Amino acid sequence: MSAAGMALNPPTGPRLTATAPRYPTEAAPELCLYRQRTVQLLRRYLRYSIETGRLPSLMGTEFFRSRVTSYAMTTFEDRVIFVHDVEVCLRRLDEFSQQIITRIVLQEFTHAQTARLLHCTRMTVHRQLLETLDRLSQILLELGLLQALPGHGAIACQEGVRANFSATHWEDGE
Repeated sequence: MSAAGMALNPPTGPRLTATAPRYPTEAAPELCLYRQRTVQLLRRYLRYSIETGRLPSLMGTEFFRSRVTSYAMTTFEDRVIFVHDVEVCLRRLDEFSQQIITRIVLQEFTHAQTARLLHCTRMTVHRQLLETLDRLSQILLELGLLQALPGHGAIACQEGVRANFSATHWEDGE
């Protein structure tokens, strides 16, 4: 495309596709077990952010509601601390990963809509979302915001005690 054509049709939106970061592939495979819990924690973060009178830092500027819902479970201060702690964790992610989390988890865009907005393929969005959720789960586990599943870190045993028995016991029937 010529320079004149570029001036008439400038690209829109941020171009974040240049280098989608790759986290080390040696990440623990059991982190995929935490993906749903991480998404639930992020949605709670969104709800608590709004209830404290501001949008999550990933989404932009502050706004104030006319009423704030109160729950007996936690205090306002607990929610503010929770929101702050999750924001610290989210800042440890790169910009592309933050955009993926914002669009898909917080704003509930589809993978296709997110791909269009971020100028990449739907498969890139899908792969990056899984990697980002795993990385965020690891960060949340390290900082204690996400509890480890029971037995997490225990050595798994694939083999039972070796015994001398046949699967069919064909000799027993004769």
